[in-house]
Amino acid sequence: MTDVSDFANRVRKNARHLSKWARRSGIECYRVYDRDIPEFAFALDLYGQYAHLQEYARRVDRDDAERALWREAVHEAAAQALELPRTRVIVKLRERRGAGEQHEKTGRRGRDFVVSEQGHRFSVNLEAHLDTGLFLDHRITRSLVQQDARGRRFLNLFCYTGSFTVYAAAGGAGASISIDLSNTYLDWARRNFALNRLNSAQHVLVRADVLRWLAEADARGDRFDLIVLDPPVLSRSKAMASDLDVQRDHVLLIASCRRLLSHGGILYFSTNLQSFKPAADAFAGLNTEEISQTTVPEDFRNRRIHRCWRGVKP
Repeated sequence: MTDVSDFANRVRKNARHLSKWARRSGIECYRVYDRDIPEFAFALDLYGQYAHLQEYARRVDRDDAERALWREAVHEAAAQALELPRTRVIVKLRERRGAGEQHEKTGRRGRDFVVSEQGHRFSVNLEAHLDTGLFLDHRITRSLVQQDARGRRFLNLFCYTGSFTVYAAAGGAGASISIDLSNTYLDWARRNFALNRLNSAQHVLVRADVLRWLAEADARGDRFDLIVLDPPVLSRSKAMASDLDVQRDHVLLIASCRRLLSHGGILYFSTNLQSFKPAADAFAGLNTEEISQTTVPEDFRNRRIHRCWRGVKP
């Protein structure tokens, strides 16, 4: 069986270094290991007094029994390196999946608990779904939205659990609309809004197919000063008019957002699709720059975890 001491030593070293940075930054949730060692294809994130250990599926030489023993050894090593009880390190296998991966349930109920990030509070659950309720790689992007939000009307598309809206509200957004198709995640967003004392009349949550809603909003003449567009890579639902593919549909999505932007309005567009290639006319009508090198946080070794653009409508 593979010796896990190298993995444990790397986690311990990273955690010691990053814990000081996290305390200074007011951050409780951060990545302490990001597939640093090729033989250990894991990501390990701290969420307060809990940890989230994800193994990325790949071809291996071990049979199922040996693999299970090896994963148990890695689990134990992570707990010891972080000085946490083993029960507080939640293990998942992350396989290549298709549409709506972030909405998939694991079959476990898990427990909700509250973490803080730069003065904001969020409910997370490390067990019930493949994802936790808070995407750590967009921590800096959320801060940029907060900086741009004062006095603006904000639109959060594919809003997930509403973290961008929490930041926008803290930055002084005059009003917001946050849209998602999942009742589960809209309920989660409501809990996050309550934790951060957002006024539900001022900051509205809407269940809708985003593409259909954008067309209807344009027909109504709705306008926004700040928009976040962070779509899933793929999404299929019976409630959608058609499936969504970010590579195929990004030009339509961005153009639809541009039409809703007021003059001087700002669009943040992001994707986690590693192979994403923006079309030549993807940002037509916007003064745009890619800001990915500044939005990926320093605790992420994978500098391609997402790509992000900021566009301004003249």
